Amino acid sequence: VQLQASGGGLVQTGGSLRLSCAASGFNVEHYTAGWFRQAPGKEREGVACASNSDGGTHYADSVKGRFTISRDKIENTVYLQMNSLKPEDTAVYYCATSPHSLDGTTWPRLYGYDNWGQGTLVTVSS
Repeated sequence: VQLQASGGGLVQTGGSLRLSCAASGFNVEHYTAGWFRQAPGKEREGVACASNSDGGTHYADSVKGRFTISRDKIENTVYLQMNSLKPEDTAVYYCATSPHSLDGTTWPRLYGYDNWGQGTLVTVSS
C-alpha cells in the first residue's frame, strides 16, 4: 500500500503544474484522496480533497478557482492541476488517502488520513 507523488518543480508566477499521486496496492477510487502542502516554517495544511462518498471536491479558500483535484480510475492516480501559481504556493506537496467519507469541515484535518506519500517540492518564482 503506497502513494507516490510526483510532478513538482520550479515555475514562474502565473504558470501551471500538474501533480500526480500514483497509488499501488489498493484502489484509490474507494478512498477519500487529499492534497496537502507544507511551506518552510509553517504547518501542513489541506489544499484539496476528493471525497469517496459522492465524488464531491473541497478546496482551501486560497486555491479555489486555481487548483483542481481529479482521479483517473485506469491509472489509479489522483491529480492536482495547479494554475495561476503564486509565490505563496511554494511548498512541499503531499498526497494522502483516508478510508473515511470526509465532509467540508473534516477534510483538512491531517489525522483523518492514514496513508501519505513522500512529498514533491513546488517552487514558484516571482
